Amino acid sequence: MVDQATQAAPDLRTTAFPPEFTPGARNAVTTCLRIQPNEKVTLITDERCLTIAASLVAELDQIGCTWNAFVLEALAPRPLIDLPSAILEDMESSQVSIFAVEVQPNELHSRMQMTDVVNRRRMRHAHMVNITPEIMTQGMRADFLAIDRLSQAVLDKVRAATYVRATTPAGTDIHAQLNPDYRWFKTSGIISTEKWGNLPGGECFTAPGEVNGVFVVDGVVGDFLCARYGILRAHPLTINIEGNRITRVSSENKALERDFWAYTHTDENSDRVGEFAIGTNIGVDRVIGNILQDEKFPGIHIAFGDPYGAHTGAPWKSSTHIDVVGLEFSIWLGDAQGEEQIMRDGQFLLDA
Repeated sequence: MVDQATQAAPDLRTTAFPPEFTPGARNAVTTCLRIQPNEKVTLITDERCLTIAASLVAELDQIGCTWNAFVLEALAPRPLIDLPSAILEDMESSQVSIFAVEVQPNELHSRMQMTDVVNRRRMRHAHMVNITPEIMTQGMRADFLAIDRLSQAVLDKVRAATYVRATTPAGTDIHAQLNPDYRWFKTSGIISTEKWGNLPGGECFTAPGEVNGVFVVDGVVGDFLCARYGILRAHPLTINIEGNRITRVSSENKALERDFWAYTHTDENSDRVGEFAIGTNIGVDRVIGNILQDEKFPGIHIAFGDPYGAHTGAPWKSSTHIDVVGLEFSIWLGDAQGEEQIMRDGQFLLDA
C-alpha cells in the first residue's frame, strides 16, 4: 500500500509504461533489492524517468509494501542545489530507496546528501542514475545471480592481489598498486545493507593505492559528459597518469579534451584516481553510451575524484567523481608469487 499522507507523485500508478519494462523492474524490486511486504520504500524520480518509475511502482504494489514516490521537478528547480527536505525526511523511515533520475550538471552534491542518509541508516539503495528504456530492456534483464557468482570470484582474487596490470588494443597500459588498508567491494546487482549499488549492477571496486600509466578511453566518460559525447571509439580520450594524478589528456575531439580537463580540475582531488574497478556484468555485450550500464561492461574502469571513503576506507574526499571506460581489456593480478591473467581481450578466464 502507499502512504497517501505524504505521497508526492500519485500519478505514477496511472502512468502508462511499455510492458517490456516489467522484467527489468521485477529484477530490481525482487531479485536485486529483495523488498518485503512489511518494508517501506522511498522512490525518487523525475519527469524524464516517469515511465520507468511507473514500472517500478507496479512491482512495489505487487509486493504490497508501503512506498512514497517523489518527482524532483515538483519539489525544486533543476539542477538541484540540495536534495529536497521532504525526500530526506521520508528516507529516515524507509528501509529501501530507489533513485531513478536523469541527472543534470552539478547535482553531485544533492546525490551525496542522499547517499549520506543511505550510508548512515544502512539502507538498501538502488542507484539508477540516467536509467533509460534501453537499459531497462538490456542490462536490467541480466541474470544478477550469475553476475553475483562471477563478482564474488573476482572479489576473492583481487583481495589477495597486491597489484593489477591491464592493457587494451587501443593503447591502455596501466599498473595499479593496491593499498591493503583500502577495502574492495562488489556491487553485483544484489544489493545489501553493506553497500548501496548501481542498477544495473556488476562490478568490483576499491580505491587504489597508486595508479601509473596510460588509460585510453575508447568506451565512454561519465557524469553529464557521457550524454554530451557518447561512445568514444572513433575519437578516444587518452589520459596520462603519474602518482595517481592526471598529468595530461589528449583527444582529436578538443571540446571533450577541454571539458574533461575542466571537470577533473574542479577541486584539489578531482584529478586523483579515486576508484579502480572491474566490470562484471556478463549480461551486456557492448557499450551503449550510458555510463550507468557501460561501467559494468566486462573490463576495467577507473574514476577520478571522490573515493567513496565511507566504504573503501580512503581518507580523502572530492566534490567530483567521473568514470572512464575502456574496451577489450586483458587483466593480470599480481603478488609476490607471480601473476594470474583473469581476462583476455574482454573475456573472463574465471570459472564461476
